[in-house]
Amino acid sequence: MSTDGITRRKTLTGAAALGVGAPLLAACAGSDSGDTATEAPAAGEELGATSEVPVGGGKVFADQKIVVTQPTEGDFKAFSAVCTHQSCLVSQVTDGTIDCLCHGSKFSDSDGSVVNGPATSGLSEVTIKVAGDTISTA
Repeated sequence: MSTDGITRRKTLTGAAALGVGAPLLAACAGSDSGDTATEAPAAGEELGATSEVPVGGGKVFADQKIVVTQPTEGDFKAFSAVCTHQSCLVSQVTDGTIDCLCHGSKFSDSDGSVVNGPATSGLSEVTIKVAGDTISTA
C-alpha cells in the first residue's frame, strides 16, 4: 500500500468522517471557560523574595503555577499563572500586563482581568502573605 499523497489533514478528515476522529479532535480543542482546574499550592509554601518581583512588573513562579505582581511599590498581587484561554502558563509581566505568549492573551497585573484576548475570562486571584522580604501562599 502506498502512502503517496496522504497528508495529516486527509488522515484526520477521514477519521472524523468515520466518527473515530471526534475524540482526537476534541483533545486538540481548547477551552475558554476559565475552568483550568489547577491544584492549589499548600498554604505557607514559600514562593520567593519580594526583591524578585520588580515594581511595575512581576515574576512567574512556574512550579507553583502562580504569578506575583507589584503594580505599585509594596502592593503585591498574585494570580493563577494558567491562562484561561487554553491553559498555557503565562510567561512574563511587562508594561502593566501579565502575558501569555501561546496565543497573545494579556491580563491586568492589578486584578487579573482580561486586557487582550483571545482569553475571555480573567486569571483567578491567589491569596499570598508577605512577611518581611518573603512571599508565601496563604
